[in-house]
Amino acid sequence: MMSLRIYYGGTFDPVHLGHLAIARAARDELQVAVRMLPAADPPHRAVPGATAEQRCRMLSLAIGDEPGLVLDRRELDRAARHPGRPSYTVDTLRELRAELGPSRPLAWLVGADSLLALPAWHEWQALLGLAHFIVAERPGSPLRDAVAGELGQALEGRWCDSEQALFASPAGRVLRLHQPLRSESASAVRAQIAAAGPWRAMLPPAVADYVAEQHLYRITTP
Repeated sequence: MMSLRIYYGGTFDPVHLGHLAIARAARDELQVAVRMLPAADPPHRAVPGATAEQRCRMLSLAIGDEPGLVLDRRELDRAARHPGRPSYTVDTLRELRAELGPSRPLAWLVGADSLLALPAWHEWQALLGLAHFIVAERPGSPLRDAVAGELGQALEGRWCDSEQALFASPAGRVLRLHQPLRSESASAVRAQIAAAGPWRAMLPPAVADYVAEQHLYRITTP
């Protein structure tokens, strides 16, 4: 049985405690490192509130030297080599497939909202042939009940109840994390900062300090 590679991509604008909870849950449940990839220029999302380098720095501060959580800059570096080119997950997975070979188990870690929005992603149906998906559900929102339409058809027969299924094949299965997703969201953090509300408790302390120092998300005072 070949070892599994897990990648967790996202805008991380900013990275918050909910993001870290997902990464830790996947690391602990599957007993493998989680590589976290900040997106350079996500084409299906609004322009991030922080630059790619600022978001990368926040992610680096958030994971620090915590075992099993690793920063991967590949999407930012690719964008630097190809200015103006959109950052697509399918390109990242194809790059990883070329590096790891066709037989290495590879998984992409996402929150439930991201999975439900999958049909809006570029070449989304190709993603299932390149990687497994590990999905963190939101509390009180059973994921399988929410999947319908063409996404439901695409995921039919792909759901698995054991992490061992991810090790047994290179791609194409969908596993729900046993630990539910926390309630924090990046949009809620940004809204609280913009409104001068209580926001620090939603972020790792080092990230909160960086946000204040850089005056991100319209913050004007520490």
